[in-house]
Amino acid sequence: MSKEQDTILLVEDNHKDVLLLQRAFRKANIVNPVQVVNDGDAAVLYLSGEEPYGDRTRYPLPVLILLDLKLPRRSGAEVLMWLRQQPELRRLPVVVLTSSREYADINHIYDIGVNAYIVKPVIFNELVEIVITLNLHWIMFNERPQF
Repeated sequence: MSKEQDTILLVEDNHKDVLLLQRAFRKANIVNPVQVVNDGDAAVLYLSGEEPYGDRTRYPLPVLILLDLKLPRRSGAEVLMWLRQQPELRRLPVVVLTSSREYADINHIYDIGVNAYIVKPVIFNELVEIVITLNLHWIMFNERPQF
């Protein structure tokens, strides 16, 4: 599978943030498929391959998860804790992309196994730079573990 076909899972409940991120990916010329789920329960269903995400051709396992913290139904922290307990999924890279700068959130998320924590910028071009960096680091250059 080519790196351009590697799927990114975006777990974000704010429709405007989803649109901004999709626009940033386009502006950065990143053509990887981005699957979007809007709450923590949907993220768990997607990652576990349960319906409506049972078709792995249509909903492939991601090579990178972009996870918001403040989500309905199950928080980003709860999704991350669930993920790190799944033997077949626990090594998936997770980058929290959130608006919280609270050290309690940052420390807790690192304690439960996040790979990176990024605060959403308010300037669009900074978001584009973040997307470019994420692509270079996690998609292009990072050596991936076996699953």
